[in-house]
Amino acid sequence: MEKWVVMRKGADFQKIAEKFEVHPIIARLIRNRDIIGDENIDFYLNGTIGDLHDGMLMKDMDRAVDILLEKIHERRKIRVIGDYDIDGINATYILLEGLRMLGADVDIDIPDRMKDGYGLNKNLIDQAYEENVDTIITCDNGIAAYEEIAYGKRLGMTIIVTDHHEVPYEEAGDEKRYVLPPADAVIDPKQEDCIYPFKELCGAAVAYKVVEALFETMGRDVEDVDYLMENVAIATVGDVMDLVGENRIFVKQGLEMLKCTQNLGLKALIECTKVDVQRLSAYHIGFVIGPCLNASGRLDTAKRALELLRAKNKKEADILAGDLKALNDNRKDMTAIAVEEAIRQVEETDLQRDNVLVIYLPDCHESLAGIVAGRVRERFYKPTFILTRAEDGIKGSGRSIETYHMYEELNKCKHLLTKFGGHKLAAGVSLEKHNLEELRRTLNQNANLSEDDLTPKVSIDMQLPFAYVSEELIEQLDLLEPFGKGNSKPLFVEKDLEIISTQVLGKNQNVLKMCVKDGTGRMMDATYFGDIASFLAYYEGRKGQKAAFTYYPTINEYQGRKNVQIVVQSFR
Repeated sequence: MEKWVVMRKGADFQKIAEKFEVHPIIARLIRNRDIIGDENIDFYLNGTIGDLHDGMLMKDMDRAVDILLEKIHERRKIRVIGDYDIDGINATYILLEGLRMLGADVDIDIPDRMKDGYGLNKNLIDQAYEENVDTIITCDNGIAAYEEIAYGKRLGMTIIVTDHHEVPYEEAGDEKRYVLPPADAVIDPKQEDCIYPFKELCGAAVAYKVVEALFETMGRDVEDVDYLMENVAIATVGDVMDLVGENRIFVKQGLEMLKCTQNLGLKALIECTKVDVQRLSAYHIGFVIGPCLNASGRLDTAKRALELLRAKNKKEADILAGDLKALNDNRKDMTAIAVEEAIRQVEETDLQRDNVLVIYLPDCHESLAGIVAGRVRERFYKPTFILTRAEDGIKGSGRSIETYHMYEELNKCKHLLTKFGGHKLAAGVSLEKHNLEELRRTLNQNANLSEDDLTPKVSIDMQLPFAYVSEELIEQLDLLEPFGKGNSKPLFVEKDLEIISTQVLGKNQNVLKMCVKDGTGRMMDATYFGDIASFLAYYEGRKGQKAAFTYYPTINEYQGRKNVQIVVQSFR
């Protein structure tokens, strides 16, 4: 059973509330997100584009700008090589748009997930060389491509890396020796000696900073590329970056731009997926729009998503958007089958005793491994690797829990891997099939995970009696948007609740409507979207006992009437 933890972080909430003209509960929620000090609170609530840091602070940005300006002036052929996920697609689009606006001779290439794998490789470099490309600029990849970049340099090519992933390192005793690729310029805020203040940008945000720096250096109006912030927002949410600092501004501003976007492809995708554009939020990027863009790189080619972003007329945009939605629907079906098989393996084999799940699904499409790993991790709350058959052995992806640093643990057994990369919570791996069982054994042998580590923890902001749930409070909760990783949606708890009535609704019987009463006799409408059968069975066996809910308050509007209600997240 999950562990509920109520946060108890102290501050003068009344003083904060008065100074920033917010409800005291909002002040408490801000403190719970570790936003401390007047300057940081003001940035959190009121930060704008003008508060973004100067991209020229990034290590090698000046060098990259000088190189690119020279190449543009000399009409040298430039090729942007991105990645096939939502971040890479948008980063590629941003660089392509920005460079073209500055008169560059530029085109793009994106690796094929199945044929090329992740990142820069020798085939892509050879192809560029044969097509007389002078300069390669990577985005959302390149920081780990030491050998490939060294190869490109031997061919006489100019190579600029823009990335946001962790810098590879080698361990020498207790020290880490970081290994940078031998590119002409390496822009990655995660470099140890990069002084850029905010380190958690996605690849698209780094690409945007490059374009912005180029425009400023050339004396062009930077506002001309503000529209690309909507692409940064999509990439930031889609790549599950922490929605703090600059990321918060990018997403907040980008969402507003998306509501009135002039991009025909994005317009068509929003319409095709039936998203209410006026209610567009980070949720819709993460769970509706983003998966459609990602589906192209998973099941077809990411270039189709790029074509959507570059669509020149409505007809073309509508066709491409429909194709991407159909691809994503197919992806959902394939994912469900793979998840079911993975869960079966865990529950019916010795895998259930492992603290790190290494599951081999030979028939799973390799592009779905990460999604399946995420679903299995949620089910069992254990670090999970899903591995599948590939042309040259086994490939797969891992998704972790907060107490397990996946990249560091893989680094301990890299002798078993042909390739790996990632960060604390996610990773990709390649290995020979004969090393599969040894990898499973080694990861579990090295894993120092306690029972507490393997117990999911639900962080609750505060106990909030129904008497405090009002339209005013709910409207002020919008000040905390956008919600996502690093800026979680507020979660409240109330106990000693009596369930007065229940009603199952929806075409698929997937909505539970309830009327609940608190200890003071106050009634409240409640909705639950989880496992309804389990919910009803749980309380059927506890008749006469009081319930406890974690919840988020909302306003339900129906036929012109507004009604305060709560959406139940978990129960006990």
